[in-house]
Amino acid sequence: MSDSTPLLHLSGITKRFEGIRAVSNVNLKVFPGDFLTIFGPNGAGKTTLLRIIASLTQPTVGHIEFSEKNVNKGRAQVGYVSHQSFLYNELTGFENLEFYGNLYDFREPRTRASEMLIKMGLEKVGPRLVREYSRGMKQRLTLARALLHAPSLLLLDEPYTGLDQHGSRLLTSILRNVKEEGSTVILITHNLREGLELCSRAVIQHRGELILEASSDELEISHFENVYLQMVGD
Repeated sequence: MSDSTPLLHLSGITKRFEGIRAVSNVNLKVFPGDFLTIFGPNGAGKTTLLRIIASLTQPTVGHIEFSEKNVNKGRAQVGYVSHQSFLYNELTGFENLEFYGNLYDFREPRTRASEMLIKMGLEKVGPRLVREYSRGMKQRLTLARALLHAPSLLLLDEPYTGLDQHGSRLLTSILRNVKEEGSTVILITHNLREGLELCSRAVIQHRGELILEASSDELEISHFENVYLQMVGD
């Protein structure tokens, strides 16, 4: 973890839905270059927390501060991969990225689209319609879409869902490259092994609260698995 100014600072974040607390008094600092993995069972509030960070929903209580150099960029500083891909099945992979490049008002959206297809290992299938893609191809294209505008912060909500072993390892390799490039990442996953392999810090969220935080030098996979099961009973 860096000792620089936090990229993101959550203070007392609470979110209620009809009296139910989905997120409860979360305090968290995320520093530039962090790779933070959030673990937790279904219903722990992880997705709600990520949506708050992405400015897709507002907290009931608490506030979020972005670093001064990023505070005026709004959502443009965030890349978001959720359960919904936001891809157009009747466009090709290349056309999807070109479309989003135009939305971001790139000077050369076609060039950027080509670069991202190569980065994700999709250059050979770029001319194919997205409806013909496998689950793994769609997930890589979704990640390309999220990284297209070089966001300060990448948010990933269960990106391993539905991937086979090969797809999971390929996604891990891509995310490792993203990490090595110095991007700041917050990952939600049920996959303990993959999540721990990548992260510089890990937290466990349970019943809306962050109940454990550990740095990478404190994380040994089998020990963490035991601690996780003891703490969440799942």
